[in-house]
Amino acid sequence: MRLIAAGAATAGLAAPALAQPRWPDRPIRIVVPYPPGGSTDPVARLLAQDLQARLGQPVVVENRAGAAGSIGTEAVARAAPDGTTFLFHTSVLATEPSFKQNLPYNVLTDLAPVSLAVTGPYLLVVNPTLPARDVGELIAFARANPGRVNFGSAGTGSSGHLIGELFALRAGAQMVHVPYRGGGPSVTALMQNEIQFIFDTIPGSRGLVEEGRLRALAVTGRERAPLLPRVPTIGESGLPDFANEFWLGLLAPARLPAEIGARMSAAVAEAVAEPALRDRLLALGMVPRALPPEAFAAVLRADIAEWRDVITRANIRAE
Repeated sequence: MRLIAAGAATAGLAAPALAQPRWPDRPIRIVVPYPPGGSTDPVARLLAQDLQARLGQPVVVENRAGAAGSIGTEAVARAAPDGTTFLFHTSVLATEPSFKQNLPYNVLTDLAPVSLAVTGPYLLVVNPTLPARDVGELIAFARANPGRVNFGSAGTGSSGHLIGELFALRAGAQMVHVPYRGGGPSVTALMQNEIQFIFDTIPGSRGLVEEGRLRALAVTGRERAPLLPRVPTIGESGLPDFANEFWLGLLAPARLPAEIGARMSAAVAEAVAEPALRDRLLALGMVPRALPPEAFAAVLRADIAEWRDVITRANIRAE
């Protein structure tokens, strides 16, 4: 009787497990809401290649650009939450609730954070003619010349714009934002001394720094960047407690089953810890830093709150 009872109990436990659908059982699509190239697309493709081997299904990257990322993001928000469609987005997503009006989706309720993948600092670079050799001197110069220190960016509401405004607010200095039509034109303007500084990605300006055409003052992370170990952080060179990094992460349509999210998150964590992939990400100026769904969701909520404060205090309006 005991054996029969034990067998019946075991069968009762096994039945729900057998009822669980196998995942993944179909190809997986990762939507990148930007054109090919840039910094987001290559990371997504490196990650997809590794995930394909780990998950045993094709993992395809689809670029759905338009409306500054909103078209691809909406496509994922409206997709079925069946584990076949994911979004690979940047920390720019955290600015949308405050900056973009009439979004066709709600960042917090229509998307489910799955895994943070990488983070990275911005690089504060200045024109070499600027009489500032470190962040402290730049802040002192800006305070002594209110309204005469200009910083550029890839456009109003871009990452470079917002972190520049955050820097100005924390520094207590009046600095003027000059928007350009893309990151490349802002770098050119900096070299021509039309503006005095920008916040760029490390790959974007590292070569110009090494050639002496730009001067690197600091990185925005809490720690020094592996690619530029001699460049200090802003926190250690003039503005204590200042730290801000971009991130790239994987999200899914809301109501994604928790077990699928957990499995995909674990696969991402394993992928970015793989030495070969880790080295390639570091070479792109990215720091592998996987976080599970709950922790990634907390990062997203905190970033939304921080950027809402910056956008309000700096009175930033969409063009």
